[in-house]
Amino acid sequence: MDLRSAFDVPAPAIVLAEGEFGTPHGKTANGVVLHSELFDARAVVDSTTAGRTASDCLERPDVPEISVVESTARALEVAPEAAALVIGVAPAGGQLPESWVADIETAIENGLDVVSGLHTFLSEDDEWQALAEAHGARLFDVRKPPAADRLRVGDGRVDDLDADVVLTLGTDCAVGKRTTTFELYRAAREAGLDAGWVATGQTGVMVGAHRGTVIDRVPADFTAGVVEEMVCDVAEAHEIVFVEGQAALTHRAYSGVTLSLLHGAWPDSVVLVDEPARRMREDFDRFTVDGVEKERRLVEALSEATVTAISTWADDPASVGYDLPAANVYHEDGPETLLAAVRGSLSVTHD
Repeated sequence: MDLRSAFDVPAPAIVLAEGEFGTPHGKTANGVVLHSELFDARAVVDSTTAGRTASDCLERPDVPEISVVESTARALEVAPEAAALVIGVAPAGGQLPESWVADIETAIENGLDVVSGLHTFLSEDDEWQALAEAHGARLFDVRKPPAADRLRVGDGRVDDLDADVVLTLGTDCAVGKRTTTFELYRAAREAGLDAGWVATGQTGVMVGAHRGTVIDRVPADFTAGVVEEMVCDVAEAHEIVFVEGQAALTHRAYSGVTLSLLHGAWPDSVVLVDEPARRMREDFDRFTVDGVEKERRLVEALSEATVTAISTWADDPASVGYDLPAANVYHEDGPETLLAAVRGSLSVTHD
């Protein structure tokens, strides 16, 4: 999905994050407020943190002082210029909570497009579609997989690219692969590089990746092909492509998605993302985290890529004992440190 072509970027937006703004379950809303090149968040809807600001909720002084309010109706008073409502939380079970209906209806009735990360597809519901048509609004379901006629298996065409490809992988889920991908992309742009990026999760699509698909909704046989096609599309217009990874090769539940990403992107360089204090896998208390070295060995055994750097959440990366360049992307010069390692690896590869 390419949301960039659907909006006049950056589009003023209201972010719906009911009950979860500033929490891990609100990571899509958090990401849109922090990083989006596609949407300019003007207000956040979350009745549990109403009256605070986005900077306060996210504990980031560099975030604009965006108001957090109790309803879409109030958000429209704060931001009457809003063009879109971004649903930034996917609740447990993936269904649309009844308590959110009024907020979404208010947005549509005021002509706002709705960009949804719900598992329930609003664009396939007759009532939502009729309401949107009546008010000139559009419905975008970012979790919707590509149509059947757009699916193909990977065929290796990524090997012919002139662009460099950099993939973020990790030692577990929810360690910051999307954040690292975006920060590398942004650092590359600030360094004057002609960079683009590919998202493989809903947050990245909403943040404004040049191409994006929620990859865990794609049938297994076609995952590598969908990734390959997105990388090739972005590489046509850019000299370096950053690709968001998912899960981990050592993760017993999700390694199939990770391997398909690795083979579809067929990167020149890989940045591993690690939370060094984590011992058990996120949401899987029977599975232990296998660590950087095992993940690195598998990446390099299953591809022609080189693992060139570690994006870590450690407060003091030097104290962890990594044998590769390591940095925290939220530290000053953290993204630049990782980018320097990547560029050094790519120059060796080209030599």
